[in-house]
Order: sequence, then C-alpha cells, then structure tokens
Amino acid sequence: MLGKKRLIAVIGGSSASNREIKTAEDVGRELAKRDAILVCGGLGGVMEAACRGATSEGGITIGILPGEKRNDANQYVQIPIVTGIGYARNVAVVKSAQAVIAIGGSYGTLSEIGHAIQSGIPVIGIDTWSLSKNGKINNSITSAENAADAIEKAFDLIVD
Repeated sequence: MLGKKRLIAVIGGSSASNREIKTAEDVGRELAKRDAILVCGGLGGVMEAACRGATSEGGITIGILPGEKRNDANQYVQIPIVTGIGYARNVAVVKSAQAVIAIGGSYGTLSEIGHAIQSGIPVIGIDTWSLSKNGKINNSITSAENAADAIEKAFDLIVD
C-alpha cells in the first residue's frame, strides 16, 4: 500500500562527480531497502544514480520532469511526471517529499533546498551547500556523512 510508504526526495546536480554518483546510488539503494519511494527531478547525474540504486533493490522511483516528454526521464524512473514548467518543477519535487536528501549540486539544488526549508521539510545534506545569514551559520541543513547516515536522519526528522 503506497499510503504508508515514506516519500523521500533525492536532489543534486545533473552533472556530478564520481563520488556524488556513488553516494546517490547508495542512497537510492538504502531508500528501497527501507521501503521508501524515491522522488527526484527525473534526469541524469545524481537523480539517475539514485534511481538506479533504488531500482536495483526493487524500489519505486518517481521523476518530476521539467520538460514536455516522458522519454526525457532517465531509464530508472518508473513513474515519470511531465510538467512542462522547467525549473519551477523543483517546487513539486520537494513538496512531494516528507524529507529531502541533497547530494552535491549547483544552483538548482540550492533552490530546492530553499523551497524545502521554507516549507518545513527536513533537508539532509551530503557534501552539499551550507547556509549562513549575516555572517551567522544557519543549521537548516542537517549534515550527513554517508548514505546510511542520511537515511537514518531523514526518517528521524519526518513529522507525520
């Protein structure tokens, strides 16, 4: 039954380092093992690696696509959602989730982090952005060392 499953977004760059790719794949695998549904932007890089990891363990993957074509989704997205709204789909990615795991990333990832924090959705980060305001550190992003740590923190921070 899907209603009882956790929805966790995995966000990060479509261009990613080998380390970020491996981490994302590990996160996807761990999410599937915990019976969570993975939500992402549906394209390459971190998104594709996370979906690959999830599907390798029989997990469910949803890709919320920026463009007009279902075929734009990476091959591991099982449920492509076509939006045609470009980067505005970043809001839908994070708002669909109960927690967000950010891996690396550029400005698109930063925008997703901002939308999640503004919406009260927990953000767990692995080698991603850090925030400060007026020279003071903002701890809105919970730091994680690896995939297992990120998953544990995400599940602990979800508020039903």
